[in-house]
Amino acid sequence: MIFEVCIDSVEGALAAQNAGAQRVELCANLVEGGTTPSLGMIEQTRRKTSLTINIIIRPRGGDFCYSDAEFEVMLGDVKAALAAGCDGVVLGLLLPDGSIDRERTKRLVKAARPMSVTFHRAFDMCSLPEETLENLVDLGIERVLTSGQKNSAMEGADRIARLVSQAGERIIIMAGGGVTSKNLPALVAATGIRECHFSARRSTDSPMHYRNSECVMGKPYQPDEYIRRVPDEELIRQVVQSLGNRNTY
Repeated sequence: MIFEVCIDSVEGALAAQNAGAQRVELCANLVEGGTTPSLGMIEQTRRKTSLTINIIIRPRGGDFCYSDAEFEVMLGDVKAALAAGCDGVVLGLLLPDGSIDRERTKRLVKAARPMSVTFHRAFDMCSLPEETLENLVDLGIERVLTSGQKNSAMEGADRIARLVSQAGERIIIMAGGGVTSKNLPALVAATGIRECHFSARRSTDSPMHYRNSECVMGKPYQPDEYIRRVPDEELIRQVVQSLGNRNTY
């Protein structure tokens, strides 16, 4: 089993490595589902770990239908990831009708080589998943991250199992979305996945002593600015060890 941890910090990468994960998806802004991390974050993660590092290429939160200007940003970020020594990129582009933006995806895949390419959970928002999967195979994409078009991978397990069957050995189906040490064994049994994606975070208190309770930075919702969600080494280890002796396939 390949364990991929979704992280937004160097500390998260170290926790993933110490707990036995093999790969990280490095992001910024996880509250939006992840956006492209800074070059400094990429370089420090590369320098301080031996993990396989995949970088999300997503210029903003929200939908996956991008303007021409946003696409040019994505293209530049792919080239920067390659120059920084990343192992792979994670991306996803859709057209207004919910189909894959095939032509621009093809351009990004070409720019990314020889890095690997994962199509992220934009797949869960596409209109024709079986047809989209065939398009991704045809484009030479190595991996699809999906929750089976549901809020969690367990809820979408039936579709994930069908996608695994459809994919065969042509493309990897990686399950993500609410994956924990408690549900991973059942998810593997139900779907046959060989790779999983999870965050395994806990809340931790801010080191700030002075706190302004009359102002928050996050809008439109108002989070507690003095509580952060951080990758937890023990929670990651629990997921990695949840399969017992069945953790290789």
